[in-house]
Amino acid sequence: MRLMQHLWIWFLASLYCPSNMSRLLPVLLLMMASATSAAADFTFSNQQGPHGVGLTVSQRYDYSRVYKLRVDPITGAATQGERARPMQVLSWYPTRRQGKPVTYRQYMETIATEVNFTADAQAVRSATDIWLASQGADPSHGALAKPMWAVRDAPALPGKYPVVIYAPSFSASAAENVDLCEYLASQGYVVLSSASLGARTRWMTVDLEGLETQAADIAFLIATAQAMPQADMNRIAVVGFSWGGLANVLAAARDDRIGALVSLDGSLRGFPEFVNGGKDAAKYVTPARLAVPLLYVARRPDTLESINQRQIDTSFNLMNQMKYSDVYIVTMHPMTHPDFSSIHLRFAPERAFEEYSRDEAALAHSWTARYVHQFLDAYLKNDTAARTFMNNSAAANKVPRHMLTLDVRRGDDTPPTLETFVRTLGKEGFARAIPTYDALHAKSATFRLEDSQINSWGYQLLRGGRGKDAVEIFKLGVHVYPDNANLFDSLAEAQEKTGDRDQAIRNYRRSLELNPKNGNAVERLKALGSTVGAQR
Repeated sequence: MRLMQHLWIWFLASLYCPSNMSRLLPVLLLMMASATSAAADFTFSNQQGPHGVGLTVSQRYDYSRVYKLRVDPITGAATQGERARPMQVLSWYPTRRQGKPVTYRQYMETIATEVNFTADAQAVRSATDIWLASQGADPSHGALAKPMWAVRDAPALPGKYPVVIYAPSFSASAAENVDLCEYLASQGYVVLSSASLGARTRWMTVDLEGLETQAADIAFLIATAQAMPQADMNRIAVVGFSWGGLANVLAAARDDRIGALVSLDGSLRGFPEFVNGGKDAAKYVTPARLAVPLLYVARRPDTLESINQRQIDTSFNLMNQMKYSDVYIVTMHPMTHPDFSSIHLRFAPERAFEEYSRDEAALAHSWTARYVHQFLDAYLKNDTAARTFMNNSAAANKVPRHMLTLDVRRGDDTPPTLETFVRTLGKEGFARAIPTYDALHAKSATFRLEDSQINSWGYQLLRGGRGKDAVEIFKLGVHVYPDNANLFDSLAEAQEKTGDRDQAIRNYRRSLELNPKNGNAVERLKALGSTVGAQR
């Protein structure tokens, strides 16, 4: 096994067993001289926005989910302490420009406390040294002491700001893209992030359970933002890189409060099997439930030969199915997949940069952040200038030549969803229930109301004193389910209560035809003075 892999395993071991540090460090220090290289002087070229940046690091548990196994995967002994899911949350927010900023190393130190909330300062320093060594970086290099923008625990500015959740890549830390998170906070956003952890261990898994776990983490962060006085919960976006750029799609399909999505070279492309409606897919991820604007920033394209060699299935692409969303696809030609992480741009060896230099990739990384900012301003702040920017050519935005290409797709603003259906009835009246339903179902066969759903809705209207509207919903029910005896019985009851005796009798009889054992229909027909066996 390569040295760097050994160091990474040691780091993970230190998270679970801080007592191992005293044994690991002597060996580590002997090996680091030949293994490490200096951290690069990465330059984030964007200027800080109008606000200062505050930073909090909070450690809490999601008690609704079990995280730790009963047996510690490192030691094999019984697990000690809290088993609920650990959620270390990094939060950036607008503040005044004052105070001593944190260093980049201090960000890296948060990696050591992602799942170990009891580590003391010495254990954190030691674990961070191991982690830096696993990245090929000298822990004493001056670049790590470089001040960032954020000030720890700075007082928050008054006012309300949109919320951005950052979802890291596969198994990555919340500090993966701190430059981007600070930049967005300086532009007037509240930004929250937590590490990409697997369902039951520190390691993420390449399966639907892993994706849904990270989607649930996104939901936890949204709930965490609710408690922040600055957070405007009516304006929420999720930015995800790689695996996080697929998990955020699942989160948006579950939660329509998410009003914008950003996927930084997200796994939408690499793992279509989780969103294509197949046997391994999250079935609730449909174009209709993703009627949310999407910015997809991609690395430079693979060749057809490379795609063929790796046997990548290109028969399905979710972005081509998102016809109810505005979709922007920005292709960054100087960037490879890892270049979307500022950790990679700082620590990757020079051999990782071939056709384009580290500086060229870093410049493209900064332009990526600008596009993310403008996209969020356009859709969360409804900023006209930002919308213009997003629809401009690269040349009009003064992007360096040959850096990026842009593909813009406009979405249909009437997705076939329950929300669209209800909104239309609210505007046009419940008498339009059947033609409205038919039109939406013709758009997409996935739009369908269950018989029990229609029945419950009708009775809610009936009990609420809206008998005529209830009749229209029950009429919809027997239109969609013409052989459903219960819905005919419900329609007849609503018609009886609204005074339409003849139609009530007709539909009680129809219910009996479909279900001769319907005792309620027999009783109601007798009460209405009708012969049970009479012809309709």
